[in-house]
Formats: sequence, structure tokens, C-alpha cells
Amino acid sequence: MRSRFSIWLVMFGMFPLMAFAQDVHFSQFESAPYNLNPAYCGDFDGSYRVIGNQRTQWRSVTTPYSTFAMGADAPWKKSGLGVSFIHDKAGDSRLTSTYFNLMYARPMQLTNAKNVTFIPAIALGITNMSIDYSQLRYDSQWTGILYDPTQSSGEQFARDSRAYLNLHMGARAIKKWEGGKELSVGFSFYNLSAPKQSFFDDGYVKLDLRTNLHANYRFYLKQNIILTPSMLVMAQGTYREWDLGGTGEYVLESKEWMYRSVFGGIYYRTKDAGFLVAGMRFDQWKVGLSYDINTSNLRPASNGRGGLEVSVIYIAPPKVKDLPGRKVCGDFI
Repeated sequence: MRSRFSIWLVMFGMFPLMAFAQDVHFSQFESAPYNLNPAYCGDFDGSYRVIGNQRTQWRSVTTPYSTFAMGADAPWKKSGLGVSFIHDKAGDSRLTSTYFNLMYARPMQLTNAKNVTFIPAIALGITNMSIDYSQLRYDSQWTGILYDPTQSSGEQFARDSRAYLNLHMGARAIKKWEGGKELSVGFSFYNLSAPKQSFFDDGYVKLDLRTNLHANYRFYLKQNIILTPSMLVMAQGTYREWDLGGTGEYVLESKEWMYRSVFGGIYYRTKDAGFLVAGMRFDQWKVGLSYDINTSNLRPASNGRGGLEVSVIYIAPPKVKDLPGRKVCGDFI
């Protein structure tokens, strides 16, 4: 076990923290785990999990930016396997990015630390980008009297699409205590292969490495009130993002596969926006709704309006195994 742990650490250490566009991201980052850290793959109680996320942004400023994500994962032979899909469309040019990733995670119980689980993970993916030049407008199409879209733009473009392979890695450490207390700390590296992303075939235009550092601490304030402060630090190229905040959850019912609660929270993304989140858990379902309130230099144009985001998570109960001499009966009303 110790040798396998060392191998994973060496693999992470081989990659530099800087490489040669920003990736898509969600405000409800903990409800979009496939885009946060592949080490979340398979880390849940149940037979399989399906997650969907939808985000619409800057509707009051320009053509809305729209991001849709969906994925599924399941425990498999003491590991986790999963797939994820993201479709993002931005701006007048309909710049479209479609991501598809395969994920694998392997939990390990650390022998020298009580109740600590270490989960290294890896994800391999393919991305396709495309752009619609016909939706753009150029100075050369202005006749001096009016705009004529039939006029030639005078521009030459090498391509209108590009596809590339990509590599991501991540890890999490989870510490549990009595009374339901739990601390989760993780880090991840996306775009380790530094793929080319230029539509002009410029080999030096690379997709920057995205580094995530995230943590949350879950504890019971009272018997039916759970608080979860959390944070995310993200860096990509010259961009930096800090998300700080937390949620409070009021538990209405807590039984095996009959868990019902409502939750709400507030977060702040430094130099960009604050956002509110609210939702509910109902047995196998978790639904969240959030809205960004813009505080950046774009506020005069956005009137403070940011992005509306919805997340849906479904976890299927584990299958009941038939035992010798026992018969499993159906449910009746």
C-alpha cells in the first residue's frame, strides 16, 4: 500500500505547476465534481450516480454564455469509474467547446492515519472546439453609409474547428470523526498535456494548466442542522479565482435511503461576484439553484446580473443481494 501511494505522489510531482482561454467552471463547484476533481469519481454510497449542471451567464450584456454538463460514475472493484460530458457555447461567434472525459479513481486507507482515506485519480479526455465566423461583423463590411453583410470580411482563417486529447489528474484526502464530522481536502491539475488550441495553427498557443485546491468541513451544529464551510482556489494562466463561503442544511428526515432536507448558502468569488445557493435533498435526489450577483468592472453593463445555475444529482440505492435461504419481496402500498 505504501509503495502504491509513493508511485502516485511521484506521478503528480512529475508535472510542472505552469504550462503554455480559461476552462468552463460552475459556481456550485461541489455539485459539479467531475469538473472540479476526478478524485470524486465513485466516492458515494450507492450503485451509481448521475449529475447534471446547467449555467446561463451574461444574458443582460451579450449573447448568453451557456454551459451544460452531465456525467455518471459508479464504484467498481474497490475503485471508481465514470464518464463526463460538457457542452459550452459562448458569444456572437458561437464559440463551442465539447468535452468528453473518462475517469478512474482508487481509494486507499492510510495505515498510519486513523479514519483517513486518500483517493488519487486520473482522467483522459477529448475536446472539440468550433467557431462560426459568419456570425461576426467586420469594419470592411461598412460601406460608409450602411452595414452590408454580403461584403467580404477580407479575413483569412486557417480552420473553424480543432480537436485535441487531454490529461487530468487529482487527489483527495478525507478525514472522518465521530459525530458525523468530516474534512475533505483535494487538489487537481487539468490540461496537463498542454494541447494546442489556436484556430490559426499557431503551435505556441497552448491551453493553460488549470490548478484547483479545494476543501470543505462538514459538522453538526445541532442534531438536525449541518454546516459546511468550503473554499476553492483556482489558477489558470494569468487568471486567479478564490471562492469562499458555505451552506447550512436543515434535516427533516434522516433514515437509510430516506434522507430529506433543505439547504441554503452564500459564497463570494473575489473581484468577480457573490452568489446565493438554495436547494433540497429528497431521498436519492439533490437539486440546487444558484444565482451570481456581479461585482466586477462589468457591473455597469450587467446591472449586477451574473449567471443562473441549476444542478441535479441522483444516486441509485445499492442493489439488494440475495442470500441463501432468504427471499427478497417486492414493495407494496
